[in-house]
Amino acid sequence: MEDKEAKYIGYLEELRKRIIITLCSFLVAVCGAFIYAKDIYNWLVRDMEGKLTVLGPTDILWAYMIISGIFAIAVTIPVAGIQAWQFVKPALSKSERRATLMFIPALAVLFAVGISFGYFVLFPMVLSFLQTIAANQVNTMYTTENYFSFMLNITLPFGLLFEMPAVVMFLTKLGILNPMRLAKARKLSYFILAVISITITPPDLVSDVLVIVPLLILYEVSITLSKMVYKKQLALRTVEQ
Repeated sequence: MEDKEAKYIGYLEELRKRIIITLCSFLVAVCGAFIYAKDIYNWLVRDMEGKLTVLGPTDILWAYMIISGIFAIAVTIPVAGIQAWQFVKPALSKSERRATLMFIPALAVLFAVGISFGYFVLFPMVLSFLQTIAANQVNTMYTTENYFSFMLNITLPFGLLFEMPAVVMFLTKLGILNPMRLAKARKLSYFILAVISITITPPDLVSDVLVIVPLLILYEVSITLSKMVYKKQLALRTVEQ
């Protein structure tokens, strides 16, 4: 009984250590990104022709913090992946350790791809649609806070959703997921992804299709990758037996 309690306390201490390292990495990344926040801000609002408005002295600081936070998340994702891998490493075999470690760089790449898709494809499309609606009807005035909140709500979810293939492969390797479960959950997953795409896009069919198709493809790619990992695991178990 005492041994079990000691192991449990050890797991909690190890988890605490990994969380602290991840949070410290995030804070350091925020501070580093904040140094260049002004330059990044000017680049992000380059198409607005200086039309953004601030309503309070802290609005521009808030925008700089949002920019720094997004870049810090991108930097922290692989760090968090490494810490998660370190936490579960004692329970993995040597082959599983090598295989799961390879997924960590993919987390950073997929997050960057998702953010880029949201910013370069979806964000201008939605913004243009809304500007078209308001044209010749009202005087438009964008505040810094509203503009960056709008940008954040569109781009960040895609950065996280594009992590799906790497996360699915990682969980499949650990035995938590398998392709059969993913296939059974296909209808529910499609429905959830469709709701997400309809919620964050303008109310027109073209915009919905442009968003939902990549998400559905990502889900199918995740199932395919899960099948590949699952088959390799079955083959290894057969050889070991």
